[in-house]
Amino acid sequence: MSSERKDKAARPLKLRIHSGIRWLHTYLSLLSLLVVLFFSVTGLTLNHPSWITSGLHQSAKTGQLPVEWLKGAEPKKLEIVEKLRSEFGVRGALDEFRVDERECAISFKAPGYSADTFVTRETGALTLTIAEEGTLAALNDLHKGRYSGGLWAKLIDLSAIFLTLISLTGLGLLFYLKRIRTVGLIVVAGGAVLFFILARLALG
Repeated sequence: MSSERKDKAARPLKLRIHSGIRWLHTYLSLLSLLVVLFFSVTGLTLNHPSWITSGLHQSAKTGQLPVEWLKGAEPKKLEIVEKLRSEFGVRGALDEFRVDERECAISFKAPGYSADTFVTRETGALTLTIAEEGTLAALNDLHKGRYSGGLWAKLIDLSAIFLTLISLTGLGLLFYLKRIRTVGLIVVAGGAVLFFILARLALG
């Protein structure tokens, strides 16, 4: 065993736990810095929508689909969706594909974006309306996980785990800071009481 390993093994357990908590807290904080900043800023913009000027931009297009795609009980949904993406520039996830005897209604959604298409089954004529709400609206939708897909939902879950671990390791470090431990715990308790009072008032 090297001298460095012997020194580490000889360190008191309390000191090794403190070092481990401090390491975990530091690097989790660094790793999730941008994520914390993102959710903090977009939390403010979500809570104060009046701060954001409307950036809504709408555009409309018309076109034609092959009539044979629309015949029968079920239209060729895959071909229709791919044509809308490739030739009409539609993006986002398919949110709805509704079919009745007269027309098809197809909706796509993405953060800050929607595209609604109506197709007449008899003629194949289509009208497409695209609404884009601007960058801040898209960021707000990302904050809520709205129309953002499974990968982004996993990032939100991971961010929540990181923030939980950062909070717990920060609290754990407080127990090793003798000079401010008592005062720190009183402040933590006071913050918790204030939080529950405000939450109770908000719930009515």
